[in-house]
Amino acid sequence: MHSIALIGTVTLIHLLAIISPGPDFIMAVRNSLTYSRKTGIWTAVGFGLGIAVHIFYSLAGLALIISQSILLFNSIKLFGAGYLIYIGVKSFFSKSSHIELKEHVKKIDISVFSAVKIGFLTNVLNPKATIFFLSLFTMVISPETPSQIMAILSVIMIVDTMLWFSLVAIFFTQKKIRSSFERYQNIFNKTFGGLLIALGVKVALTKK
Repeated sequence: MHSIALIGTVTLIHLLAIISPGPDFIMAVRNSLTYSRKTGIWTAVGFGLGIAVHIFYSLAGLALIISQSILLFNSIKLFGAGYLIYIGVKSFFSKSSHIELKEHVKKIDISVFSAVKIGFLTNVLNPKATIFFLSLFTMVISPETPSQIMAILSVIMIVDTMLWFSLVAIFFTQKKIRSSFERYQNIFNKTFGGLLIALGVKVALTKK
């Protein structure tokens, strides 16, 4: 039951993180508007591959730190908790922003490889994503964490990323749907922020 709750919590937090508009969100809609819906979907695949990179080095790095020094890991855990609380507070008090995407002119479509490359580089070079995953995994990694749980979490986050941004490419190019999202964006921000603050507090107080 603990594993199910853990998977559910991490999945929810990750979903809220990717739903909150950021570089990936804007790039997915931009590529869909500028080139085609298909290009937007392949861009989403690139995001998923970028997530895989973040997950790999987060797991490998934190696992190595655990094997070397529990004290060092706990220090990183507290830093991660502080970061989660920080972005949670920032998200909670942020105002809804208008997604400026009206000026894009249709261009000749790009190749599948180019679309995937754009998505991959946009995601993997985002320093905020690096800190987010290191912070998130301090909650779930411990010497006792089963490897199959980590594998399940990894697959879920990669697939969720690809699916969500594929939906972004399909639906958010439609003006009415984009307007509805902007209208309720404040609710998403406060929900995301509140959960991140709670998660940060939990990470800080949990003994590994």
